[in-house]
Amino acid sequence: MADGSKRDAMDAMIRNYRGTAHDVNDRDPRGRPSREQVEAAVRTLIAWTGDDPKREGLIDTPRRVAKAFEELYGGYFECPIEALSRTFEEVGGYDDIVLLRDVPFFSHCEHHMLPFVGKANIAYYPAGRVVGLSKLARVVETYARRLQTQENLTAQIATTIDEVLQPHGVAVMLEAEHMCMSLRGVHKHGVSTVTTQFTGRFRDNVGEQDRFLRLVRDR
Repeated sequence: MADGSKRDAMDAMIRNYRGTAHDVNDRDPRGRPSREQVEAAVRTLIAWTGDDPKREGLIDTPRRVAKAFEELYGGYFECPIEALSRTFEEVGGYDDIVLLRDVPFFSHCEHHMLPFVGKANIAYYPAGRVVGLSKLARVVETYARRLQTQENLTAQIATTIDEVLQPHGVAVMLEAEHMCMSLRGVHKHGVSTVTTQFTGRFRDNVGEQDRFLRLVRDR
């Protein structure tokens, strides 16, 4: 495919992504609460916990929380497809696994809005072109900075890489500890959750899955 055609296809993909219900870049700004409404809501939560939102130590907390949320959930205002839009074809004929191992991430459980923290491992078989390694980490970060389940996060990462790069196969493994399990409920600390998603060669060949898992685990 010519460079111009590739760019047109990528632009169309980005436009389509931005038109989905999961993206808020193009939403009517009147649909979002104002900063003042957010800070008022935080004051209500502080009062509900039993504390006084007017005491010295909490006066500026609503403002700080609103600012923190802008960073913690900034993934809603980023397009993960754009992170993969620039690729390189001069790879010297390389067509084996490219593996990014132990990418740290944090996200928030959509059920309790409590953090889950872990590491992501991503591999793909290039189909004539590769992408900058930091861009794979950017895809992880963009999706992680949203309200999530670990299963959905794993699938989103794998699907985006597969659809944009169109490699021979993608493998994703996430391992994380969920604060909604360790800080509340059953109060079980140190329990990790592992999720995987495979496409292409990794999905169709158990041997390739085993190789990926050995590369991830081998230190």
